[in-house]
Amino acid sequence: MPTDSASPPSAAGEGRGPRRLEERLREACRLRHYSLRTEEAYWMWVRRFILFHAKRHPKEMGAPEITEFLTDLAVRHDVAPSTQMQALNGLVFLYKQVLGRDPGEFAGLVRAQRTRKVPVVLAVKEMRRLLMELEGTALLMAQLLYGAGLRMIECVRLRVKDVDFARGVLTLQETKGGQGRVTMLPETAREGLKRQLAKARALHEADRAAGANGVILPHALGEKLRHAATAWHWFWVFPSPVESRDPRSDVVRRHHVHEDSLQRALKAAASRAGIAKPVTPHVLRHSFATHLLEKGQDIRTVQELLGHKDVATTMIYTHVLNRPGMGVASPLDG
Repeated sequence: MPTDSASPPSAAGEGRGPRRLEERLREACRLRHYSLRTEEAYWMWVRRFILFHAKRHPKEMGAPEITEFLTDLAVRHDVAPSTQMQALNGLVFLYKQVLGRDPGEFAGLVRAQRTRKVPVVLAVKEMRRLLMELEGTALLMAQLLYGAGLRMIECVRLRVKDVDFARGVLTLQETKGGQGRVTMLPETAREGLKRQLAKARALHEADRAAGANGVILPHALGEKLRHAATAWHWFWVFPSPVESRDPRSDVVRRHHVHEDSLQRALKAAASRAGIAKPVTPHVLRHSFATHLLEKGQDIRTVQELLGHKDVATTMIYTHVLNRPGMGVASPLDG
C-alpha cells in the first residue's frame, strides 16, 4: 500500500473543477464552525485513506474500505484507540457531509473503545519546584493553567476583555465544546498578568500605528463589528511577537503565541526540577483539579471550574487523590 509520504492526489479524481475534494471538506468544516485543528486533522485522514487505497476516489469506496483502513491503523501502525476514532470521525464526516452518502451505510462500523487512563498529577511540592524553574511569560501561563484550571488552548486564546481584575475572574468564551465558563483569577498571577497586559498594550499600539489588520475574531463577528479586530479589548493577552498569515483567510494578522513555546518551557523546567514525570500543560490542569479535591472542594464546583459537561468526567480525579475512596489505609501500614 502507498504510504502517507507520497504526494497527495491533486484533485482526488475530480480534476480541478468544479471544486477539489479538499476545498469541499474544508468548506463543510467551516460551515459547522469546526476548529482549524479539526479541519486539518480530518483532511489529513482523508488524504491517508485515499493514498492507502492507491488514490481511488472516496466516492468509489465505502464502509468496507474504511474498515480495512482502520484495521491497518490498529494492526500495522498500532495507533491509540483515540487516534483510530479521530480517523473514523473524519472519514464518516467526508461521506455524510461532503459526498452526501446515506448515514445508515456507516451505522455498522465498529468504533474503538477508548481507554481511560489515570491522569498524571504533580504533588504540591513538585508543582512549587516546577514553578520556581519558570520565568516570564512561561511562568504566568503555567500559573493560569494550574491556578485557574485552564486548558492550554484557552490560555493562549485569552483576550483582554476576558480578564476582570475587579471581580477576580477569567471569563472563557472560546472553549472546548463552545461552552463558556467563568473561573478564578489567581491572586498570585495578578501582578504578572498586569505586566503582561502592559506589554500587549504596547504591541497593540504599535500595530495600530502601522495600520495592521488586527486579530482574528470568532465566527462572523468581524463582519458584524467592523472595527472589533483592531479594538484593544479584543486583543490577545499573549500575542505573538511576529505577525503571520492566517491559513484560512490568507490575511496577515497578529495571532496569539504558539502552544509549543510553553510545552518546551515546561519540559525543560521539569528536567531542572528533577521531576520524573511527563510534564505537559494538561498535567497542570489535572493538578489543579486534584489539589482542589484534596482540600475538600466539592466535585460539582470543580466540574464547573473545569468546564466538564458531565460530572463523570471530573470523577476521574478521585482516582489520584492522596487517600482514594474513604480514606482506607493500606493493610501493609497496619
